Amino acid sequence: MYRYLLFYKPYNVLSQFTDQDASQLNRGTLKDYIPIPSVYPVGRLDRDSEGLLLLTNHGRLQHRLSDRRFCHPRTYWVQVERIPDEAALNQLRSGVVIQDYHTRPALVQRLAEEPLLPPRQPPIRFRKTVPTSWLEITLTEGRNRQVRRMTATVGFPTLRIVRIAIGVAGKKDLTQLRLDGLEPGQWRDLTPTELEALQQL
Repeated sequence: MYRYLLFYKPYNVLSQFTDQDASQLNRGTLKDYIPIPSVYPVGRLDRDSEGLLLLTNHGRLQHRLSDRRFCHPRTYWVQVERIPDEAALNQLRSGVVIQDYHTRPALVQRLAEEPLLPPRQPPIRFRKTVPTSWLEITLTEGRNRQVRRMTATVGFPTLRIVRIAIGVAGKKDLTQLRLDGLEPGQWRDLTPTELEALQQL
């Protein structure tokens, strides 16, 4: 029987069930939160990123959603140092060069207000002389530390990143699997509507 779970990954938790590096202390794994056997994350979030993970034991679906060829959108709220101007936002929208790769165009907007999120533990460092702002960034690929590298490239280092949605392109429209209703460390099964969208892939 296939299982499909949504999980709010907290900060300092690995996107895997075991920590291969025994020298590292005080970082969690998925095993600390999810008691369901044989499910695995679709894609990953870095240890210092937070937010939505989809987990399943359905191998074909896992591949379909993870492979960047299929361009499934993922949306993040990103806190950055300072206030990006339109020139910087347009660079992100057009794609930037990180290492030897040019990122795909992205949807990027500056949020008018700080989003309502649970406080991060430990808190983000605060500097009175350096303002911060929040961006909403939607990517259709998921390369290693991509959001952090993109914002750093245009001069606005990322302080906090929270994935809030994963787009599932069904036959009829785009269904968003969203973080709504979950607190850090909580998980739930998909709703019938969300499952129907997955089954259309």
